[in-house]
Amino acid sequence: MTAKVLIADDEPNIVISLEFLMKREGHQVLVARDGQQALEMIRRERPDLVLLDVMMPHKSGFEVCQAVRADETLAAVRILMLTAKGRDTDQAQGLGLGADAYMTKPFSTKELAARVRELLAAAR
Repeated sequence: MTAKVLIADDEPNIVISLEFLMKREGHQVLVARDGQQALEMIRRERPDLVLLDVMMPHKSGFEVCQAVRADETLAAVRILMLTAKGRDTDQAQGLGLGADAYMTKPFSTKELAARVRELLAAAR
């Protein structure tokens, strides 16, 4: 089964590499360039997984995560925060708001692909 993955990141080079990786893994890919757009797409498209950056225009990844977790109709959406904010407090905040996983940039594409497979398998 093909999973629907939303990439929510405002950095074009990151989006390109993530899009390539997720398509290579066989997933359908959606892209949002800011937090507000990400939240709208999550509500409309109901992706299986969101690769969510923290620092984005209009709404932060933390705000998006909090809004998704506050909406019980979106409970099945898995969230992997993928961000340059690597301090323990940032990670604790992301996981505390309901992210399913937290990875820091730069990331290993092999490790990210494995984590995505793990999260999608757990969701089924």
